[in-house]
Amino acid sequence: MPSLPPPGPDRRLAALALAVCLLAVAAAVVSFVEGSFVGIVWILLAGVSSNMAWFYVRKAKLERARRATASG
Repeated sequence: MPSLPPPGPDRRLAALALAVCLLAVAAAVVSFVEGSFVGIVWILLAGVSSNMAWFYVRKAKLERARRATASG
């Protein structure tokens, strides 16, 4: 069973949320290296976007399982 949801809006949203998460982590690292505590905001953004990515992947899996149960 593949871990990614099928192509569609959930997969796109999960991929975008994951990209935002990675960029936020990179921005936090750069911010902390430069001695700024604004990196805390970036860490919070990374947490929110990580949860969004997890939500959309899980939502797609549950919907796929629901469709498989309903059709078979």
